Amino acid sequence: MTAITTIRIDHDALPHQFDRSRPDAAASAIEAALREDGITAEASDVISHIKIELPTTQLAAASAVLADLQLI
Repeated sequence: MTAITTIRIDHDALPHQFDRSRPDAAASAIEAALREDGITAEASDVISHIKIELPTTQLAAASAVLADLQLI
């Protein structure tokens, strides 16, 4: 069994390139960006934040992608 890491990003913390009025679209864009870099991730809109779940072994690579997207 693989350890899973969950990252939460508040809707209010989304940078301007994401449409804050459509957090579901932002979650889809984040998931697509992670998958393009070979990261097995699931991103979803959860009432007050975007939840990203990924294997902990891919956390460093995911952090780099999220930093490029100005999310962390």
